[in-house]
Amino acid sequence: MQKLNKRDLIEMVAEKGHLSKKDAENAIEIAFDLIEKSILEGREVNITNFGAFTPKVRKSRDGTDPKKHTRITIQSAKTVSFRLSKSLKAKLNK
Repeated sequence: MQKLNKRDLIEMVAEKGHLSKKDAENAIEIAFDLIEKSILEGREVNITNFGAFTPKVRKSRDGTDPKKHTRITIQSAKTVSFRLSKSLKAKLNK
């Protein structure tokens, strides 16, 4: 599977949008910053025909320390889940 990194994304947006790489980079940075800010505020970010980023809290749970083989408590933690839109999921599964 081939990876797409931020630099590749900037180049593709610049080319498709007929923008300079600097303008494309600024646009992508602004979009990512706004998504990050919304998630940190606890808001879901729903991008039509793409998917939704939803902030969640994982409950604390019991686990095992792999080195000592003793029982430990894994603390609760905040995380983000991503759910594909129906249209993207349908395209993916064609």
